[in-house]
Amino acid sequence: MKALVTGGAGFIGSHITEELCRRGAEVIVLDNLSLGNPKNLDWKKPGDKVDLVEGDIRDRDLLAKLMPGVDWVFHQGALPSVPRSVAEPLESNAQNLDGTLNVLLAARDAGVKRLMFASSSSIYGNADAPSKHESLPVQPLSPYALQKYGGERYCQLFHQLYGFEAIALRYFNIFGPRQAFDSPYSGVIAKFCTLMLEGKAPVIFGDGSQARDFTFVDNAVSANLLAAEAPAEKAAGKVFNVAAGHSIDLIRLVKDINQLTGQQLQPRFESARAGDVLHSLADISAARAGLGYEVKVAWEEGLRQTLEFYKQVGKAG
Repeated sequence: MKALVTGGAGFIGSHITEELCRRGAEVIVLDNLSLGNPKNLDWKKPGDKVDLVEGDIRDRDLLAKLMPGVDWVFHQGALPSVPRSVAEPLESNAQNLDGTLNVLLAARDAGVKRLMFASSSSIYGNADAPSKHESLPVQPLSPYALQKYGGERYCQLFHQLYGFEAIALRYFNIFGPRQAFDSPYSGVIAKFCTLMLEGKAPVIFGDGSQARDFTFVDNAVSANLLAAEAPAEKAAGKVFNVAAGHSIDLIRLVKDINQLTGQQLQPRFESARAGDVLHSLADISAARAGLGYEVKVAWEEGLRQTLEFYKQVGKAG
């Protein structure tokens, strides 16, 4: 089995690459290293077949060169940030939408068996529903959300028009080891963990009641591999939520980190940010039925593993 992982030196992509290697696959990692880091592949053991190619999904000639012989594509490469897309809509569109079309075309032309596309729960916006299910009307509130929805529609159209097997996975707030913590666009758990481990108060934009369906990265990896292997009639051309199926508000997040670190830090509150979604909770019944997906790592254990990772990063630094 041969796989191509775009963004494979990044957070989620490196975990997918690691699991593919554990299963004996040959993996090409394509990453422009703007957000990815070769250190995310330091887990490699002798005998692991991983080829890191520094390049960009906007480079169609490079994609055409890498695709022949590939069975599965895990398309994780993106500029994954709502605030950055608001600040730089043209740049994020070039990566997130144009780049996705490039990957789909190259995969189709090379006869790739199946492509898994990393989409985002942000496309739901503030949809008025207790939990977000795939048949809800989408309400993108940011260029990033709109670009991810466009990527989903391309996946569905490639299946309808060309018979190409593409599956979109709507990630809900993935967190875990290797997530960047040192940029303005880092995920909230990565930021809060690193700040609070340093004894600093985290900043909450809004009143802290905003809730997220935080999903540990191992669960996202599992969903990708299940999607790659699912029967075509159940999965090809479809969209699936990838989540934990329960939400945690930011006040609870601070409380849980305090509990795991033995601290009593209080957050600072600032004005809410443009484009941010207030509440996010997934219905994961479609992924259960179509992919056989189940949550493998629960919230508390995922947060514990994440804190342990950032403790080690802090010691190394």
